[in-house]
Amino acid sequence: MSDLLERLRDRGWRLTAQRRVVAEVLDGDHVHYTADEVHARAAARLPEIARATVYNTLSELVAIGEVIEVSTDGRAKRYDPNARHSHQHLVCSKCGTIRDVHPSGDPLAGLPETERYGFTISDATITYRGTCPQCAAD
Repeated sequence: MSDLLERLRDRGWRLTAQRRVVAEVLDGDHVHYTADEVHARAAARLPEIARATVYNTLSELVAIGEVIEVSTDGRAKRYDPNARHSHQHLVCSKCGTIRDVHPSGDPLAGLPETERYGFTISDATITYRGTCPQCAAD
């Protein structure tokens, strides 16, 4: 059973066969699938699952805070089940591969007080960009 499935059960979220298979697809390290990729993988396990069901389930998971919607450079949105652990993303500028990274230190430390304009900051999202080893080899 995936961590996401456990979290959903703990919330009392009704796990239909369709919701269950979407949660199972999202299980794993560095998972950042597009909705279409989630649908293709879910359909391999449950052929009758509708694309709309996958999209609705992903929207619900984002709304309840169990999945993070990641948007990078105008590419298709990706869905990250690692919603419970603070992390940032490393994105390949060529192929769009996304990896979770866990930098040490406070991400707000680099933002001087004079650049905060009186904001009380509650969160910071940092995206590191570069070229993955596979693209660098091409």
